[in-house]
Amino acid sequence: MAETPNSQIKEINISQEMKTSFLDYAMSVIVSRALPDVRDGLKPVHRRILYAMHDLGMHSDKPYKKSARIVGDVIGKYHPHGDSAVYETMVRMAQDFNYRYMLVDGHGNFGSVDGDSAAAMRYTESRMSKISMELLRDINKDTIDYQDNYDGEEREPVVLPARFPNLLVNGTTGIAVGMATNIPPHQLGEVIDGVLAVSKDPEITTQELMEIIPGPDFPTGGLILGRSGIRKAYETGRGSITIRAKVVIEQKANGKEVIIVNEIPYQVNKAKLIEKIAELAREKKIDGITDLRDESDRNGMRIVIEVRKDANANVLLNNLYKQTALQTSFGINTLALVGGQPKVLNLKQCLVHYLDHQKVVIRRRTEFELRKAEARAHILDGLRIALDHLDAVISLIRASQTTDIAREGLMTTFQLSEKQAQAILDMRLQRLTGLEREKIEEEYQNLVKLIAELKEILANEEKVLEIIREELSEIKERFNDNRRTEIVTGGIENIEDEDLIPVENIVISLTHNGYIKRLPVSTYRAQKRGGRGIQGMGTNEDDFVEHLVTTSTHDTILFFTNKGKVYRSKGYEIPEFSRTAKGIPIINLLEVDKGEWVNAIIPVSEFVDDWFLFFTTKEGISKRSPLTSFANIRNNGLIALNLREEDELISVRLTDGSKEIIIGTKNGLLIRFPETDVRSMGRTATGVKGINIDRSDEVVGMEVLEENTEILIVTKNGYGKRTPAEEYRIQGRGGKGIKTCNITDKNGSLVAMKAVTGEEDVMLITTGGVLIRMAVGDISTMGRNTQGVRLIRLNESEEEFVATVAMVEKEEEKEDVILGEDEELIDVDPVDEE
Repeated sequence: MAETPNSQIKEINISQEMKTSFLDYAMSVIVSRALPDVRDGLKPVHRRILYAMHDLGMHSDKPYKKSARIVGDVIGKYHPHGDSAVYETMVRMAQDFNYRYMLVDGHGNFGSVDGDSAAAMRYTESRMSKISMELLRDINKDTIDYQDNYDGEEREPVVLPARFPNLLVNGTTGIAVGMATNIPPHQLGEVIDGVLAVSKDPEITTQELMEIIPGPDFPTGGLILGRSGIRKAYETGRGSITIRAKVVIEQKANGKEVIIVNEIPYQVNKAKLIEKIAELAREKKIDGITDLRDESDRNGMRIVIEVRKDANANVLLNNLYKQTALQTSFGINTLALVGGQPKVLNLKQCLVHYLDHQKVVIRRRTEFELRKAEARAHILDGLRIALDHLDAVISLIRASQTTDIAREGLMTTFQLSEKQAQAILDMRLQRLTGLEREKIEEEYQNLVKLIAELKEILANEEKVLEIIREELSEIKERFNDNRRTEIVTGGIENIEDEDLIPVENIVISLTHNGYIKRLPVSTYRAQKRGGRGIQGMGTNEDDFVEHLVTTSTHDTILFFTNKGKVYRSKGYEIPEFSRTAKGIPIINLLEVDKGEWVNAIIPVSEFVDDWFLFFTTKEGISKRSPLTSFANIRNNGLIALNLREEDELISVRLTDGSKEIIIGTKNGLLIRFPETDVRSMGRTATGVKGINIDRSDEVVGMEVLEENTEILIVTKNGYGKRTPAEEYRIQGRGGKGIKTCNITDKNGSLVAMKAVTGEEDVMLITTGGVLIRMAVGDISTMGRNTQGVRLIRLNESEEEFVATVAMVEKEEEKEDVILGEDEELIDVDPVDEE
């Protein structure tokens, strides 16, 4: 477009314009919308609402007025935004579950902790609360600055006098551009005591302040677990605390336990919390809940969770803490405006900035009162002169033709100011009586004393501090209440709360498709060899149980994946399910990556220095690393060993550093060597060759040999045998190994190789999800070159085969043989009744 001589079009760099405009917008949001001022703890919208109510005379001792009237005044005079935004802000200021000390006294439906919204503004009524009056006290005594409103027709306060430290008392939350604030509420008396302590000792430390202000105090109560997060937030301005519901466990007459929730964490929606608990119970992710009721009323909160008679209420409660909002985290970010600039503040800085603001308020109020007293004293001084020369004054006034002449005469004759002369002319005749003359003299003398006191205050900062302390103490006396949130330390600070979990033996099962669960070890009952088995787990057609370990609820479980990574969990953290349930996906428990699956599970009772983990991969690579290297594992796992391309981790075993290792392969070869042949290596090392295998072969198992152990092998088609370990000579690592089984079409290739003593039970799991538990002692002992005997009957029509073999502790009690469809009972051993 051709530019004319008078054109108003300017060429602007769009990149620079976008940058400038966005920065202007960002600063507007930061300063004028989202962040509170450190002095009064209010964002502009909160300040404008309170000032508008004050301006309308809606004080705490006046009748309620319609909320719509207040909202209209706010958006019309001070806050050019939507009415719903202003009303929602005002509603929050009137909710006892959002504000620790409500700044608005609401009349009508102002919402609930269940997330119900407030009634429309035309229905509700409001006025200032008693404590919000303290935020505006002395506002008419020139204590704060004013600024033009958005259209320049009104004046609004830049900040409120804030006679109590509202930033910490009520807290705030806000999201600006590129920054956010999240300040928790605190108990009024504690924060005031903190301000008083700073005023007396400017060098006070955060640790000393924490003895006065132990931590946040939420309007909904609850428990704060531990002090470390609080300390970090108070020292740096940022930290995270864990809030837990306040719960009691009661026992009913019939022996059933009931969990009663009386307080929930701050900002948790009660209705959604109950809905989540019900959903978890319905989906069997949390087992043991028989009834769930909300019995809350105007007297307080009460959520009732009835526990099944055979379930442990403490264990159930611990699972609720982990999976629901009965336990939440609150991220503290103490970001506020200091001199118009956003700054992250620690606890002491918040108190110091508030104290500095109060010094300014008291000084400005004192200066205002001094000016007022001096002006009044000046007038009274003129009246005293007039009374002392009454006859002359009367004569001068009577002789004057006009008021101006009389005023000039008084000013000239008695050296009075214009204001003094005008006051004499305005004086009523009744002031000439003796009693009135005495009142004028008394008032003048009192003003002289007051002026001296006010000047002394302005000349002495300690006097200013004394006034601040006195007035804060008076507010504390009027509005202080009891702390609602309890801070608990010692034992319970551990979020996992192991003391609540009973120690019991459990079986952890993991399927090929990654479904995990735990069961009491007594769920599985021993059967005689050759039985059909019981349905051990509900699985999909393409899924089967792959890992089964016996451990304790308090043990640490290390999960090693095919990618060479290790993850950790506690036994009780794995959800408990029924025998036939398939469990939950392990990705809900561990942060495993796509294409990664667990193929070794190691339970650890204690991480000790002289124990090792021995690793073997599919290609026969072995590595030995100290157990202590795996004591601290992040949520997203750690690298346990570096794998070569296309290799996978097959087996991991725990050793004491002096054992012998056996490694078995799919083609029926086995090698035995001392573990010391593999030197101790770092956590991320690759390892060395444990067994030398052909390309067509791969490792199926690795075990640690103990005294009096035998080698148990199980084949794909359900055959197995025990072979004495002595039949396998000790070799050096890296050899080819020797034969451990005759592999034929009948028995199939090896699927497992285990070291056994004969005093344990073995579990066989098939691809059809069928599980059989049998005593290892019932399995025949044979030489290395044999095929083995049938251990389990497989469904050949559906191409069923053995998928996994796991060892479990011996169970003494034996059940009757469970026969297959084509079997019959031949003989029964006699039983001696005596």
